[in-house]
Amino acid sequence: MTMDLHLTLYRFSESEESTIGLLYQGKYFLCFTLEDQYQKVKVEGETRIPEGKYKIKQRRVLSGLTKKYRAKYPWFDYHFELQDVPNFKYVYLHIGNSETHSSGCILIGDRLKSNKVDDVNNLGSSRPAFERLYKRMKDAFTVDIDIINISKGPESAWPRATTP
Repeated sequence: MTMDLHLTLYRFSESEESTIGLLYQGKYFLCFTLEDQYQKVKVEGETRIPEGKYKIKQRRVLSGLTKKYRAKYPWFDYHFELQDVPNFKYVYLHIGNSETHSSGCILIGDRLKSNKVDDVNNLGSSRPAFERLYKRMKDAFTVDIDIINISKGPESAWPRATTP
């Protein structure tokens, strides 16, 4: 373990089905993110988590998903889980390309197709982006993430001045 890792997720665009964001480490852009949409009343597996600051730790449980990832990715051992998210359990950062892969988690990718183009948000090149982030988290002494809404969506803090 080498350092503390502080991540910031800037949610910048929302659709009726999903939310896209930019993930930074300090002033350095790491990758795009994709989450479920905001909903005033939580719907299990279909609602993004609230903005805020969360610690991230490995969940050392050999679940079916963990077994699947271990079989497919030799660098993977356990999922990283956001801690103490109000009214949510098992919120991970993981691989995925569309909001249907999210179930309340944060998906990671190097390419983005935004709802600014059409009604759908999608990620691409998820595996290489996740591998880079995973290895950074695994090498860190502690990991935390600050999630900030900067879009004009219903839960956002617009007009908040933020500088990535």
